[in-house]
Amino acid sequence: MRYDVIIIGSGLGGLECARLLAQEGMSVLVLERGNRIGGCLQSYPRDGLSLDTGFHYVGGLGEGQSLYPAFKRLGLMELPWQRLDPYFDRITIGDRSFAFAQGFEAFVDTLAAEFPGRRCALTKFATLLKEAGERQFEALNPQNDDASASFLDSIEINAYQYLTELFQDPLLVNVISGTSLKMELRKESLPLFTFLHGNSGFIESSWRLKGDGALIAETLERGIREQGGEIIRKAEVIELVEQGGTLTRAICSNGESYEGKFFISDIHPVLTCGLVKQSDRIKKVYRDRIARLENTFGMFTVSLCLRPGVLRYFNWNQYVYTDTDVWSFYQDHTEDAGGLLISCRVPEDGSEYTRQIDLLTPMPWSRCLRWEHTRVGRRGEEYEAMKRRWATSCILLAERVIPGLRDSISTYYTSTPLTYRDYTATPEGSAYGARKNCEQPLTTLLSTRTPIPNLLLTGQSLMLHGLHGVTMTAFHTCAEVLGKKRVWEMIKN
Repeated sequence: MRYDVIIIGSGLGGLECARLLAQEGMSVLVLERGNRIGGCLQSYPRDGLSLDTGFHYVGGLGEGQSLYPAFKRLGLMELPWQRLDPYFDRITIGDRSFAFAQGFEAFVDTLAAEFPGRRCALTKFATLLKEAGERQFEALNPQNDDASASFLDSIEINAYQYLTELFQDPLLVNVISGTSLKMELRKESLPLFTFLHGNSGFIESSWRLKGDGALIAETLERGIREQGGEIIRKAEVIELVEQGGTLTRAICSNGESYEGKFFISDIHPVLTCGLVKQSDRIKKVYRDRIARLENTFGMFTVSLCLRPGVLRYFNWNQYVYTDTDVWSFYQDHTEDAGGLLISCRVPEDGSEYTRQIDLLTPMPWSRCLRWEHTRVGRRGEEYEAMKRRWATSCILLAERVIPGLRDSISTYYTSTPLTYRDYTATPEGSAYGARKNCEQPLTTLLSTRTPIPNLLLTGQSLMLHGLHGVTMTAFHTCAEVLGKKRVWEMIKN
């Protein structure tokens, strides 16, 4: 059988592309190297609980908001979403605490109460955030010729410099940046485009799942199969064969071969290039460009399993920093947890008490290098000691805002960038894929297209990362197959 579309990898982007294309009547095959689908949406069972790996909350799901039409089209609005409190993100920097409010006007009012002389700057910033959400799919509008030019203007602006000049207040710059553990803050390189899109949806509205992130992958899988699509697990693609300038088939490690008209790669671009072993189309200059891409940092995660009935659920996220300079924290010399995201799992038993809290802090790949070539379970006591040290650091930092947290813990589990690399095959265990650089936009910003006309890319290494960004990118990838007009209609109807 020759499929209309073969998708390599079943992360969020791959599953979303499969769902959209199968919905349009195309024959779709998803090939997944592992035993589980979902990439960073995977969960794993421990102590009677289902622990998340990468998903914690999402923005813009209110009706008429930026992510709602995409999630409705994908069948994801049927999931048990719970809206967070009006003050959904709370940031502690040093010895002071601040809050982000849902809704752009409330966002401005809340911060202006703390920084009364900066209301005009906050209003201007909120307008930019709102426009970012409203225009995220504008490049798909067949009648909009200016969308790509506007996009490039935004990505060439340095986020840190812009915020510094706009607010003229170092503390406010750090507060505005304080929820940005969901991206990598680099003073010298982070594009304003990335910063705006990484925050705008959450300020529209913020939501958690009553359940684990695997619900998203399972819902997409069910929709794919209902539309006649196929997903094959334990089918690692080892080669994409090119003939006459186009791809013709994917060869898997088990010897199976699958023919296709289009191929969409949801794995890292470096790995994708490695699959096309012989090509008349992919020249050395393109391979070199992809090989030079830097990756964002990985995450160290502590999944806390709590004793029943001891810690009340809190319906917001907490960010905590030891230093007042949030941006300086995102450097490769990080030795332990100097900044933390604390995410609380919604109780599924109807009680007021949570059973799980996740603590996340950036961990540079340099902290994992000595164990890079070791196997899971064979990394030795030094590795385990490193994880215990980082976990203790995270728990102590979390206790600044959750007093007595240690007494509530029954046990905990940890993961490092090595863990992410082992289970998702992401180079260096990168949390957000390839790093974008405002000084090198044309080099670091990848198109969904490749030099091979029927090989397309999707996923977090392209335009944007996170649930919101990957979803947006998936629609752009599908537009290369279905045409912009059809995908624009899907978004607007």
